[in-house]
Amino acid sequence: MTMTFDDDRDLSLDVRDVGQLESNGSIVSTLTFCARTGQRRAASLVRPAGVGPFPVVLYVHWYEPEACDSNRTQFLEEATTLAGEGAMSLLIETMWSDREWFLKRTQADDWADSVHQTVELRRAMDLLLSQAGADPARFAYVGHDFGAMYGVVAGSVDARPTCYVFMAGTPRFPDWYLYYPRLKEEARDAYVKQMRPLDPIGRVKELAPAPLFFQFGTQDPHVPVDRGQAFFDAACEPKAVNWYDVGHGLNDAARRDRLTWLRQQLGL
Repeated sequence: MTMTFDDDRDLSLDVRDVGQLESNGSIVSTLTFCARTGQRRAASLVRPAGVGPFPVVLYVHWYEPEACDSNRTQFLEEATTLAGEGAMSLLIETMWSDREWFLKRTQADDWADSVHQTVELRRAMDLLLSQAGADPARFAYVGHDFGAMYGVVAGSVDARPTCYVFMAGTPRFPDWYLYYPRLKEEARDAYVKQMRPLDPIGRVKELAPAPLFFQFGTQDPHVPVDRGQAFFDAACEPKAVNWYDVGHGLNDAARRDRLTWLRQQLGL
């Protein structure tokens, strides 16, 4: 398979400002941009008052179709908190922002869709770092679930983020993508082999020397402890991991720990 993570990088972002509002002293703008050829995505930019320089955070949400925050709003409160402390954040839409995406996708398309999503993340980095006052030397990537997994892939080919938080990510794409549709043994083995070059567990070492912070739930039915530990073990130092006695969605304790870690890394 040919990987084309550089496709569409030269396209104009064609950013359109849909509107903005003020929230607790920060400015929240709704934007749309050209994520790749034929695909526009929505995003929320949360910025402090002033001119910067501002450390920046790219937030990429989880996939949980039953949850009301399975979209770019997941981290809005967190981004507003950080804006009050001087950081600017971009919260983006993804292919899994569609609640029915998992059922509508096909395994025949998973490879190409994964490459396209990685390109979109790189374009989102372009958008964030193009903002007035953005400080590229202080750039955190925060991803939950698929947001964590595709963040590893993007970081393995784009070294701009200076630190990462990975929340409840599983180390291999077939861990998710073989849930549905079910495949028979031979087809299953072929699919696992096809996706292996993209699997986060094989790419996470490429993020070094950026500091990494992993967060997992010990009661997560999708990411058992052994999978989470294997993911963490595959990463290079500097790295840290926290475990929480909760499921896949994590909890307020994880949020507090994440904010504390980000403040330290970003110099807030």
